[in-house]
Amino acid sequence: MKERIIISVSSDLATDQRVQKVAKSCFDNGYDVLLVGRKLNNSLPFSASYRHKRFNLCFNQSFLFYAELNIRLFFYLLFSKSDILLANDTDTLPANFLVSKIRRKKLIFDAHELFPEVPELVNRPKVKKVWEKIENVFFPKLKNAYTVSGSIADYYKDRYGVHMEVVRNVPYKRMDLPIKIKKKRKTILYQGALNKGRCLEYVIPAMQWIENAELIIAGDGDVRAELEKFMQDLKLSDRVTFLGKLLPDDFKKLTPTADVGLCLLENMGLSYYFSLPNRIFDYLHAGVPVLASDFPEIKKIVEKYKTGLLTDNISPESIAEKLNEMLSNPMNTAHFAEVAKEYCWENEEKKLIEIIQNSE
Repeated sequence: MKERIIISVSSDLATDQRVQKVAKSCFDNGYDVLLVGRKLNNSLPFSASYRHKRFNLCFNQSFLFYAELNIRLFFYLLFSKSDILLANDTDTLPANFLVSKIRRKKLIFDAHELFPEVPELVNRPKVKKVWEKIENVFFPKLKNAYTVSGSIADYYKDRYGVHMEVVRNVPYKRMDLPIKIKKKRKTILYQGALNKGRCLEYVIPAMQWIENAELIIAGDGDVRAELEKFMQDLKLSDRVTFLGKLLPDDFKKLTPTADVGLCLLENMGLSYYFSLPNRIFDYLHAGVPVLASDFPEIKKIVEKYKTGLLTDNISPESIAEKLNEMLSNPMNTAHFAEVAKEYCWENEEKKLIEIIQNSE
């Protein structure tokens, strides 16, 4: 009989590429998978080969959101058939941990980020302290855990003594090679969440000094309305386009059309500083050089494999200078396909399944 694994996450399932890949890998390797997330008012349709459920929550932010999520999740998991519980990030851990103890089920934890160190908590010490206390309670008791980067694994090992494997958030191998099409204007692409600390408030004004190029912003998030107003105030509507929320398959078509990809982050807490964003690898697989922040995990990839330029100066003028340089002197990307063979989900899946099979 197949083992049933319930994977839970606080995000919108339709756009969370990591949990989709994890769920599909479990399903393809013979597990009975149920993926549990939430549904927002603007959620895109979601379908998959495995079963899934999306909660409609009354609250979508603040303490009430996390409280409601964990209460709903606790009772759902408590009365659902399962052999393994897989919790994604600290905000789903309380419910998963308690049910795993009550029902004596295996618990696996996936840390997508350093949760108390996210930018949204940088200037909120009391809230940050709450999340640190939650991690202090649960993390030392974790037996099976993995995360997205070596730096985050090292941090949690030093702080809580918990061993975490590394399963990077990378794309599947591309079955087709990206074809570059000549365009009238060069394309600079940002893809991902529109959240605090993504440097788009510096990139948008930088477009004033970049000739013959357009900025495409693909994604949605908390600061979208603010960024759109900023763009309009600067009268850059003809040079900056917001595409909104897209499905993963849409990005497979969009990303290869770019001339430069953006992965700029402000140093707003250790979560960003130690991060290894999936778009670093999305650009790599699409044959698109990246302008990225000079942070440890990002630097290991960009510098070692020569997949773009690094910068520690995020002023609009400096960003414009770097982008003009990259657009005027296009980087040789012939080696990207070979590097992508190493950093692909097919390789990370093997690590993931080994963690699940060896869980206790």
